[in-house]
Amino acid sequence: MLKKVIKTMVMGVAATGALLASSAMAADQKIGVVDFQAVMQKIPQTAALMQSLENEFKDEKATITQLEKDIKYYTEKLQRDGSLMSETEKAELEKTVQSLYQDYQVKGKALQQKATERQNQETNKIIALVRQTVDGIAVKGDYDLVLAQQGVVYSKPSASITDLVIEQVSKIK
Repeated sequence: MLKKVIKTMVMGVAATGALLASSAMAADQKIGVVDFQAVMQKIPQTAALMQSLENEFKDEKATITQLEKDIKYYTEKLQRDGSLMSETEKAELEKTVQSLYQDYQVKGKALQQKATERQNQETNKIIALVRQTVDGIAVKGDYDLVLAQQGVVYSKPSASITDLVIEQVSKIK
């Protein structure tokens, strides 16, 4: 029984020693933290991307907006004047509204898919630029580890390199 207690104590001391040693090793490491969400919101490349996409798809958006207005106009006309129209006129107007609505759905879905695809392509380019900048900062600053803020429960403000990343990425055209 006494041997078991001594053996347990020795194991406990060994485990404590191992934990202290790993803590000491961790204390020697330089760790940085980056808030990628803040970086993406604050760099000018993101705003430029959104403006570029807006310009790229403005004609298609205008077409869809016009379809919305046409659908609203003909629907209101049908409700307003429907009682005065013949069955043929009503059916024709309903067919027009239905046709416009189908066209609206097809064009709207196509625009959404195209815009999402382009946004993802361009965002991936910006993310690559940000990662490259983080890698450069890590090398120059002799960081052993750089973590994403989203995966960190707590870090000292001095561990954050977010502002440095924003500053350096903002300088890149």
